[in-house]
Amino acid sequence: MPSYLFHRTNVNRTGTAEKNTSEGSLSRFATRVQRALRLPGEINISITSNGEMRRLSRRFRKKNKPTDVLTFPSQMNGITGDIAISLEIAAENAASLGHTLEEEVKILILHGMLHLAGYDHEIDDGEMHARETALRQKLKLPVGLIERVHGTVAARKRRRHRT
Repeated sequence: MPSYLFHRTNVNRTGTAEKNTSEGSLSRFATRVQRALRLPGEINISITSNGEMRRLSRRFRKKNKPTDVLTFPSQMNGITGDIAISLEIAAENAASLGHTLEEEVKILILHGMLHLAGYDHEIDDGEMHARETALRQKLKLPVGLIERVHGTVAARKRRRHRT
């Protein structure tokens, strides 16, 4: 049975985020996603601060800003990889999109696990988007990350074509 290490650093919660995002609920969700994607091994999920996400982003992506989710595949036997999630960004997104903090963290876990499964929305001609959408619907989650970006891009394109 896979294990999930939910490590939380001290995070200042923003907005009206719920203070009781359940570690057990997130662990059960992560197990469902891992099975659906047939990912073997251990996946470590860290729910952390914007400061830590900024440090990770600067170190591994050469970008000096926090991001909502980062994924780190592992080459070690028995360990699939690590997922880091900004609780602050998750809380902001949940508040602005009108769903719960727990739903947003689940969306980010799903997105991270898709990356661990080898999907890459920047180069895969929509494969990750399709898989994320199908899983999101099956798991009864609100709009996913890729869909948000595609929706924003599509809306911009429609506005450009009207002018």
